[in-house]
This record gives sequence, C-alpha cells and structure tokens, in this order.
Amino acid sequence: MLKRSILLKLLSAAIVFGAWEIAGRIPVSYAFPTFLESMSALITLTLEGTIFTAYAETLKPLVVGVIISAVLGIGLGLWIGLSAKFDWLFSPIFIVMQSAPLAALIPLLVMAYGIGLTSKVFVVCIMAMPVIVLNTSGAVRNTPSVFKEMARSFLASERDIIFKVIIPAASPIIFSGLRLGISAGFIGAILSELKITPTGVGDIITYSRSIADYPSMYAAIFSIILLAVLFLNVLEKLENYLFEGNNRGYASD
Repeated sequence: MLKRSILLKLLSAAIVFGAWEIAGRIPVSYAFPTFLESMSALITLTLEGTIFTAYAETLKPLVVGVIISAVLGIGLGLWIGLSAKFDWLFSPIFIVMQSAPLAALIPLLVMAYGIGLTSKVFVVCIMAMPVIVLNTSGAVRNTPSVFKEMARSFLASERDIIFKVIIPAASPIIFSGLRLGISAGFIGAILSELKITPTGVGDIITYSRSIADYPSMYAAIFSIILLAVLFLNVLEKLENYLFEGNNRGYASD
C-alpha cells in the first residue's frame, strides 16, 4: 500500500510537471516559463541563499500567528462547544470571519496597526483562527453522549468529564482543525507579504514580476507550494501517530 501511494504521488507529480513543461514550450504566454527554467531559477536562489533569507522573514508572522491562533482558537472552541450560550454568541463571529473577503480587511489592519509585523500576524490569525475554533467547537459539541452518560454513571465530576472524556474524544478532530488552520495561516502569511509590504518570499515574487524575471517568480511560488505540502504531510504523519485508531486515511494515501 505504501509503495502504491508513493508511485501514485510520483505519477501525479510527473503529469503536472510534464504539463507545465509542455505549456511553457508552446508557449501559453511569454510570461509562463517552462518547468525546467523555473527549477533552474529555484536552484540559483537556493545556492545564493536568497530563498533562505526570504523564508526567515516569511516564517516570523506565520509562527507567531499560528501559536496565537492555536492557543486562543482551541481555548475558545472548547468554551463555545461546552456552552450553548457562548455558541450562540460567538459562533456567528467566526463563521463571518471565515467567509469574509480577507483582501477587503487588510487596508483596515494597515490603518490600525501599520505595515509591520503586527498587521501580518493579524492576517495569519484571521485566516487560521476561525478554522481552529469551528473545528474544535464542533468536535466538543458532537462528543457522543453515551461517553458522558457512562462517566456520570461512575460518579465523575463535570471537570473530569471535560478533561477525561470530552477533550480526549474530540482530540482527533481538534488536531485536524489545527492542521487546516496552519494551512490557512500559511496562505495568510504569503498574502500579507503581497498586500501589505513586499518582504520575504512575497518580495521575491513582487520584484521578479517587476523586472519580468518570470522563472524566479514561478520558482518562489513553487517553493511556497512545496514547503506547504511537506509541512502538511509531516502533520498528517504526526496525526496518524497520535490518533492511530482514528485514522481513516487521506486522499494522498
């Protein structure tokens, strides 16, 4: 099964990269380089150290925003899931945050917090926190009632039910929400660099586009996708390890 999964992934990658190479050679557009040209540019950026310097800048708001979103998001999600009143009061806020067009909110954040790290962290939080909160609250709210009734039959206190029954039962979905929130936060970090100030990888993309160095621009975009895929695969493996009994498989398997 593992060999089959790896072969399918390699085949999928070969199809995508092959189509990219063919489209670049036709060409579809003068601004669309071939896959080999983009990879050559990525190697050059890597050897020069430019890509590492850029990611050192890009990861700052991502790490800070994800930590804040995880701590506050899981805490609020537990609170909302355990209380019908807080569910009624706060759930609509996060639903609106998740569906609101982020690009329209960025100018407001810039006006309030400037163009520094704070605004970028807020963008990451706006992207990541709703996903984490809604997944956590849903997991807590949908904990099978039979588990709670069984705990009460053994004279467990409400505190014991929360920490020894509800949270362990909801943990797999909470972790899945955290994984999806990190993915959304990654998008927010890149979007903030493109919309607020061109720093990090966003600076490479913006500068390369301005001088028509399209292979470097696509190389930077490809590196973002590659890093996100690798990071999410690591989180999937960790999730499978921590919650092996709840593993139903992924589309990538």
